Amino acid sequence: MTTLYGCAAERRAAPCRLPAWRAAHRAFPVIALALSCLLGMIGCGHSENQPTRITIMQSEAPLTMDPADHTASLTADVLSPMYEGLTQFDSHLNIVPWLATSWKVDASGKQWTFMLRRDVYFHDGIPFNAEAVVHSFRRLMDPARGLAGRSRIQGIIGSVQAQGDHTVVFTLMNPYAPFLRVLAVTPIVSPAADNNGILSRYAVGTGPYRFVEWRTGEYVLEQRNDAYWGKRPVVKQLKWMWTTEPVLMEMSVLARQADIVNPLPPIFAEALSHNRKVQLIEGKSTAVFWVALNLQMKPLDDKRVRQALNYGVDREGLVRTQLRGFGTPANSPLAPSDFGYNPANRGYTYDPAYAKQLLAQAGYPNGFSLKIVVQEADEPLAEALQGMWARIGVRLEIDRMEHGVFSQTIFASPEAKRAQGIGGVLASWAANNADPDYQLSPLYRTSAWSPAGANVGFYSNPRLDALLREAAGELDLEKRKALYYQAQRIITEDAPHVLLYATRDVAAEHVGTVPEAVHLLPGSQIVLDGQ
Repeated sequence: MTTLYGCAAERRAAPCRLPAWRAAHRAFPVIALALSCLLGMIGCGHSENQPTRITIMQSEAPLTMDPADHTASLTADVLSPMYEGLTQFDSHLNIVPWLATSWKVDASGKQWTFMLRRDVYFHDGIPFNAEAVVHSFRRLMDPARGLAGRSRIQGIIGSVQAQGDHTVVFTLMNPYAPFLRVLAVTPIVSPAADNNGILSRYAVGTGPYRFVEWRTGEYVLEQRNDAYWGKRPVVKQLKWMWTTEPVLMEMSVLARQADIVNPLPPIFAEALSHNRKVQLIEGKSTAVFWVALNLQMKPLDDKRVRQALNYGVDREGLVRTQLRGFGTPANSPLAPSDFGYNPANRGYTYDPAYAKQLLAQAGYPNGFSLKIVVQEADEPLAEALQGMWARIGVRLEIDRMEHGVFSQTIFASPEAKRAQGIGGVLASWAANNADPDYQLSPLYRTSAWSPAGANVGFYSNPRLDALLREAAGELDLEKRKALYYQAQRIITEDAPHVLLYATRDVAAEHVGTVPEAVHLLPGSQIVLDGQ
């Protein structure tokens, strides 16, 4: 599943996510944190019984070996053991030093100075230094390169400069509260590998594992980096495999063809929860599933119609039938695990009678027809909505698309979507840096209208735009939280999305094959803790 990361990984745009059952990736090709570098610490306890290889099966193939040229969370999981950022997340999503050992920010909040770790080398033998950091960020900032990850830093970083070999200075366009979180999801690449043009197929970072082979359609193999600057992993190899067939994920973990499968569809999670061979790994999620409504088309330009569609959804029923209980009905555009989430935010109850009343007030007493596009894996969720909306007179047409076509279609311009009669997009979004600015700004700010961003329904509210800008620059956490409470109320009232549910991340491991504790961070990101 691909997360709009949060999206459209192949579209090379902004963050997002999708398929209903895939806890952390797909629909919008949803924002998510990549596989934590902590995976590189697998097995720091030295036991003779440690496995030489751990096999991880995912629900989609990686898109590239270049960490700057995608926005798909499962691709990030594959790349994370090979790449590192200046900062990193710990198991509680707190920021800790990594390739940078310390930093300071000036009184303006715009100039950040980072002191870099010494005696670190890329896998090709090139030394990690300030020039390498500058190169990684400048390639990402260059619009001519057209790298998908540019959306992570666009409008945030004004310039980046080296001061000697071990100091880097970033100058931001404006104060930006989650800047350290942005750095945690921006890996540093080898300048030599980039100049040689090999990064799309051959990963070259500084991480605890180095790239061995990417056999398209089959697997990615990674070998322990014996020259790693930190604690070396005991497990020698990581093998990443994938399948688009959920039943094969279940069979693989039962037959021990895969040590870990991720994400695990809820229907199989429910069944495997009673199997002694398998241990479920449950986490929270930053992924919210929704239908983005096209506000540039009638009758969706009328707020009463959009609210009627929200009142016409039985969210409790969707969580029960689509997620087997592994989720939460959405009352907010933020997920329960997000900073700033307001549990008291007024969402939409299931009230078909009131929905029909709103439609009548808007001039549609007999309902109307609505066409939405979905990925193949999300068709069951769309069909459930089709049945619910039929009760309020809305005739839903489902245009099912293969993932690649879907990824292109969702980021079309207002004119292109109007020409195709696309009134909505079923997708999801998860912020890959676990910050509400990444969860809200790409989806709801006017400047993020597709194809430039992930505001695929072309929503615009100047008051919300101003509020999100203020919140992004507010360094006081309580004041920042209050601003996001306001933002949630505005988005709920305007109803640019039909908010459905937040998924709960679920993976599974074959009992006895993985020696370390396995955790899931938001976004279905695997962390194996070395002891």
